[in-house]
Amino acid sequence: MARLIVDASALVSLGIVTGDDPDPLALCLSRYEVVVPTAVIDELREIASYDDVHGHAASAVLDQAKSFTTQSVDLDAEFPLDDGENAAVSLANELDAGLFLCDEFNQLGLIHASLADTRLVTTPTLLSVLVRTEHLSAAEARLLLNKISDARSWGANSYVQRARSLLEEP
Repeated sequence: MARLIVDASALVSLGIVTGDDPDPLALCLSRYEVVVPTAVIDELREIASYDDVHGHAASAVLDQAKSFTTQSVDLDAEFPLDDGENAAVSLANELDAGLFLCDEFNQLGLIHASLADTRLVTTPTLLSVLVRTEHLSAAEARLLLNKISDARSWGANSYVQRARSLLEEP
């Protein structure tokens, strides 16, 4: 089972559709060894304190915390992003994880360059993988991506638009 390190941004994205049928977070938890840095759990707790779609999503993920592993890691004092991304990148490198799930679209280049041998994926990419592995239909993935995109204000994001176009029927 491949190890998947997940950042708060992606967990919030997945949390938006947790409980939907199909549920991509549940699919991840069944297909991957999901490991979340304790700094990301702290971020999720902070986000969960808000009474909005992101807060509800973070709460939904925290409700699933017994289904994944949490682990502390030393932060890289030179890493220029917040503690959650710092911890997630550090943990991915420390554990030599196969995959790193992150939706920090404005920082993907920096995050990618900071990963040693770990493949960087985003929620749109994860949805397309679930389609290719026949865990989701393309129609289901499009609906989930649209719901996440609306909640996360990704409508104008060219990366997400491209990912959406790849899920379109031929």
